[in-house]
Amino acid sequence: MREATGFDPARGLDPDARISLAEETSIWEEAVRQTGDDAFGLHAAEMLRPGAFDVLDYAVRTAPTLRASVERLARYNRLVHDVAVFSIRDRGDVMRIEHGFRVTGPSQCRHSAEFTIASLVVIGTQLLGEPLRPRAVEFRHSPPASPEAEAEHRRVFGVAPRFSMPANALEIDRALSLRPLVVDAALSRLIERHAESLLAALPPPSASTADRVRRALTAALDEGNVTLKRVAAQLRMSERSLQRRLADEGESFDAIVDALRRDLALRYLADPKIAVAEVAYLLGYSEPSPFHRAFKRWTGRTPAEARRGASVPLT
Repeated sequence: MREATGFDPARGLDPDARISLAEETSIWEEAVRQTGDDAFGLHAAEMLRPGAFDVLDYAVRTAPTLRASVERLARYNRLVHDVAVFSIRDRGDVMRIEHGFRVTGPSQCRHSAEFTIASLVVIGTQLLGEPLRPRAVEFRHSPPASPEAEAEHRRVFGVAPRFSMPANALEIDRALSLRPLVVDAALSRLIERHAESLLAALPPPSASTADRVRRALTAALDEGNVTLKRVAAQLRMSERSLQRRLADEGESFDAIVDALRRDLALRYLADPKIAVAEVAYLLGYSEPSPFHRAFKRWTGRTPAEARRGASVPLT
């Protein structure tokens, strides 16, 4: 392995060591070559056990729900990977988890992508104590050439993945993601504090295009001008260039707007001094009815029901 990739195995003993994406890709490809396993990423994910990713792993495994686990994964993943990012999208009764890189460049290695998405299923199964059956699995890369690898995808995921899609993604039932897990609450808080301290010690990542869009949208929402044209002009690029850069990061303008509005809606509704109609305008809606429809799609209930403290959690 060292001769083929230039990677010194001794570096693997250092939990703070970092390697480039090029090195990572070469290691994955050499592992596949040496094993002859065309589903190597899937099989590597099945071997995961608690502690494989140090503090990140325990932060994920001590969360109170699957959704909270993924939220912690998205927040603390930078403890083990400088450019990989996870995001959550709510689509009705489905929670969609997307994975990509915050930088543009060569596409992710197929086996790395399959390992990442399969690891969500493997660890989710371990946390639930029963098989996690996703609604859908999507990959940006082309399907594997061998029938054996295709069969392994169906076995691991329980569904046939869709290939050549815009993003690497996993979709699960939203109700399942909110099911309480049996965890030690005190230990969970302790690990979360430790993860926060480690994250704070890291240098800030270079801002992605998606992050720049989110910052620009905050001002745009206040002014009621939530348009691609307005944000592209503020970032000093063409609309087409902005859309292309977001696509390279596995993002889209409409999805970012939708997610930001949802997060802000939950924050505003938690403040009883802000009227529901005012929340709609703060989010850039010209009238309350489109906001009501959007909030129902995000959470399954109306803003008024959420404010009254219905039994269904907001997130």
